[in-house]
Amino acid sequence: MNRETVTPAAAPHRRRSGILLHPTSLPGPYGIGDLGPAAEAFLRWAAEAGQRLWQVLPLRPTGYGDSPYGTLSSFAGNPLLISPDGLAADGLATPEDLGRLPHDAGSRVDFEPVRRGKEALLRSAFERFTREAPAELGRAFEAFAAEAASWLADWTLFAALKEKLSGAPWTAWPAELARREPRALEAARAELASEIAFHRFVQFLFFRQWDRLRKLASELDVEVIGDLPIYIALDSADAWARPDLLELDGEARPVAVSGVPPDAFSQDGQLWGSPLYRWERHAEEGFAWWTERLRAGLRIADVVRLDHFRGFEAYWRVPAGEKTAAKGSWVPGPGPALFDALRSALGELPVVAEDLGFITPGVHALLEATGLPRMKVLQFAFTEPDSDHLPHHHLPNAVVYTGTHDNDTARGWFDHAGVEERQRALDYLGEPDGSAIAWALIRAAYTSVAERAVVPLPDVLGLGSEARMNTPGRAGGNWAWRVREEQVRSDVAARLRRVAEVAGRG
Repeated sequence: MNRETVTPAAAPHRRRSGILLHPTSLPGPYGIGDLGPAAEAFLRWAAEAGQRLWQVLPLRPTGYGDSPYGTLSSFAGNPLLISPDGLAADGLATPEDLGRLPHDAGSRVDFEPVRRGKEALLRSAFERFTREAPAELGRAFEAFAAEAASWLADWTLFAALKEKLSGAPWTAWPAELARREPRALEAARAELASEIAFHRFVQFLFFRQWDRLRKLASELDVEVIGDLPIYIALDSADAWARPDLLELDGEARPVAVSGVPPDAFSQDGQLWGSPLYRWERHAEEGFAWWTERLRAGLRIADVVRLDHFRGFEAYWRVPAGEKTAAKGSWVPGPGPALFDALRSALGELPVVAEDLGFITPGVHALLEATGLPRMKVLQFAFTEPDSDHLPHHHLPNAVVYTGTHDNDTARGWFDHAGVEERQRALDYLGEPDGSAIAWALIRAAYTSVAERAVVPLPDVLGLGSEARMNTPGRAGGNWAWRVREEQVRSDVAARLRRVAEVAGRG
């Protein structure tokens, strides 16, 4: 695994603010946001607006449903984010190649035609690279392959086999491949050598472009906050490579799956369906797999948001086959031992704990033991009197959000909130009628004592529910929102910069 030094978190007590925006939501002509010119323009706009943080969702290859939280690998990068313009700049694509891509600068991603067009473009780039790669590019490719060797072999073989077997999950592959019998893997590597080389090349392109973008962010004094889901998908290179780390039976079927229990919002709870970890096995190995997973997260971000932190104290275990999450039970997680191992291997942890949901005294104790910053979300602050999410309850060691990728926009939330919730918000924020609710929430977030404040771009732009990124529990239609170029204006940047300056952030 990558042995680069982990990038440290921001200096303590430096108040910073920033924007939550996934790269797929960037504008551009090719149907999906990517790591090219629009990303560079966004970073410059954010810096102009006095913002010093850029938070993204997971950047890994997506599977069914295009969710960044249901990925095919914890280590590889998402090919859909590779910039066609970046390929052209490297001499790997021609204007004619770019002309064959879907040209759609609309406000929604249509993933299927984007996926087909990007696949064809990448294969054409690979052919050109194989024929006539400039020496510098060839040396960079070899250096990347050496750096990523510990995860690249499993990922590229997994991707090549999945392509050959028509996208079938690895649990449905021929038994000798599913069980990773050495002779079967050796034969597959020989048969699929060209396809494996293609997927190695694709990863090189992703990390080459992402590293360029990170370099620009650093020059602009913008830190990147990444995102690490607690669970992995069953149909992933991670699960295929290390099924012994998961609660699977002899046929690679989950014994139990993840979820959260029933609450005031859902009488059935939420059945996420991801396989659960055999934490005792992880502990036997000194949590080595988790160490490498977090190291990989810190390879591409300065700080990592650790999703569903409460699951490390105790997690909701639902027997496989249940139709809802209602019949699950709480089971102890790894607790402080995991974080002690991570800190021992990586040093101080540039990690934010996503501590939302059902938080018990045990979770609070784990937060205290780890010392990790926690999250506060202002959209949750007005559901009850004197909520912990109200700014007067915030602590410096926290990140405050107006909302997250799972929330409606500020405008949409207020429009759909109940009468009492709306009135509490108006009274607390000093708003007469809610017409400027998004900026009222931004001011409240920025003037909080929390050291970091992050605002989704749709809230900065005052957009409604049409700009919502994800609705939990909804099967389709998520992750597709895109901003239009004309919406990201200099006058908005000036207004945001002023709020940041008044609140002592920058």
